[in-house]
Amino acid sequence: MKTSKLASRWMACLASVGLLLGTAHADGYPSKVVTVVVGSEPGGAPDLIARVLAAPLGKQLGQSVIVENRPGAAGTVAAGYVARAQPDGYTLTMGTVSPHAIAKSVYPHLSYDPLTSFAPVAKVASVPLILVVKADSPARTPQDLIALAKAHPDKLNYASAGPGGLQHLTSELFSSASGIKMAHIPYKSGSAGITAVLSGEVQMFFAGMPPALAQIKAGKLRGLAVTTAHRFPAVPDVPTMKEAGLADFEADNWHAIFAPAGTPAPVIERLNREIGVALQDPEVAAQLLKIGAVAQTGTPSELGQLVKSDGEKWARVVKANGIALN
Repeated sequence: MKTSKLASRWMACLASVGLLLGTAHADGYPSKVVTVVVGSEPGGAPDLIARVLAAPLGKQLGQSVIVENRPGAAGTVAAGYVARAQPDGYTLTMGTVSPHAIAKSVYPHLSYDPLTSFAPVAKVASVPLILVVKADSPARTPQDLIALAKAHPDKLNYASAGPGGLQHLTSELFSSASGIKMAHIPYKSGSAGITAVLSGEVQMFFAGMPPALAQIKAGKLRGLAVTTAHRFPAVPDVPTMKEAGLADFEADNWHAIFAPAGTPAPVIERLNREIGVALQDPEVAAQLLKIGAVAQTGTPSELGQLVKSDGEKWARVVKANGIALN
């Protein structure tokens, strides 16, 4: 037998063994607690969304699903931790746009590659950012805020949940699109950014819906616009940025589950299937909506394409605005 044919047969045998092992792994999966690592402090959007998903997903899997907080560096601390974890389906991350689509463009020494260090599992939710100001601000629309910034150059500050994250880039996109300048004041979390607006330390914030909604409903914050293509059901009177006059302005802070690269395909398929079932529960969808997220899912392949396309989109914003972090 020729060497090439022998090698081909050996490769086929190894592939078959790998498939059998992966199937066996999936048949017994999960046999212990599954951990979902989030890159925010308790109360941040990834934390809240992961906790809504944990109970129904655990019910589907027949094992407990717990949430572990590892905040820092716009979610890259948590993402890096999971990228290095055992690829067995027991350590997952609730990833977002910041660590999975933006970070590669702003962190020159990132410890992982968003496209190769993870196995996409399933999208979980679409989460619009909402442009908020303090309730007593004279700005009632994004155009009012733009006029205010132009009338007081270099006097307005904006918050972010950390440099290099979606909120930072969305604010820079807003500034460049409207021809204004504002100072960036980064905080450690979205909740801290909300507190900064309420205290008057900053004048505006593209906040995540979960921490912003309660303060909007309490009358302490005013929502000026949402960043997704459609209005958000919990604040139906708040227009989109496009409706407010900023064409082609869109930012979706999607949330999704990722596993370490190399996780067996049958495990990924099982997780994707059970997450889909959990999100179809009307009670789960209602809980997500209450905290500012719209339940959405899809295939692992679709999630992988989303990471790629959003990575390219935000890389252009990073380059145009000269954003770089050490």
